[in-house]
Amino acid sequence: MKRTSIDSLQAFTLIEIMLAVSIMALVMVAINSVLFGALHLVGRTSESVERALPVEHAADVLRRDLKCAMAPGGVLSGDFKVGVVSELNMSQPVAIEMYTATGVLRVDEPWADIQKVTYALRSPAVRSSSGGSELIRSVTRNLLCTSVPDVDDHYLMSGLQNLQFSCYDGSQWVDAWDTTNGNTNLPVAVRVRIQLVGASANEPIEWVVPVVSQSRTNQVQVATAGGIK
Repeated sequence: MKRTSIDSLQAFTLIEIMLAVSIMALVMVAINSVLFGALHLVGRTSESVERALPVEHAADVLRRDLKCAMAPGGVLSGDFKVGVVSELNMSQPVAIEMYTATGVLRVDEPWADIQKVTYALRSPAVRSSSGGSELIRSVTRNLLCTSVPDVDDHYLMSGLQNLQFSCYDGSQWVDAWDTTNGNTNLPVAVRVRIQLVGASANEPIEWVVPVVSQSRTNQVQVATAGGIK
């Protein structure tokens, strides 16, 4: 039986081992850099998504209310006001007041689908670390109430620094609109602009909602043989 001497066995030298360890260390550093970069990106993406979801929800609710806004003049359709709106039954001024046909009809409630809706910024009941104000949507269902009506406040989102509504009258944007002061029509469109806490002053979030309404006129329509003129 032939024996193999120790001198004839092949083995790694110290330099080869050090080189392999160095290459493995470089690979691990590269993997860790990619992993921590991916984790940081996931964190930033999740934060952006969490920040955008309340904004999208609030925008959807606001769009629905504005698109279903009722022109003033009816029994249940009151005035449309934008600006610093303050009335006797309001504890604090609001940014916009409208009558809109977005009420939910229920068997156990006698209210119609028309309801009074206001939007305002209020200080949060519990101070959060992000700061800012809360966007509150207040709803009044009983429009024929002879006493102080019941108002339901609905929280939409927090972390707001500013809320502004502007109305387009067909030629220009105005910051105030009140159908009790001569202009009995609804605006052509409403622009909503919000500023989040911590965002740059040059980066507000805004959207424009067209308002479809029937214009009121004092012109008398005369029926003729050829039609109405």
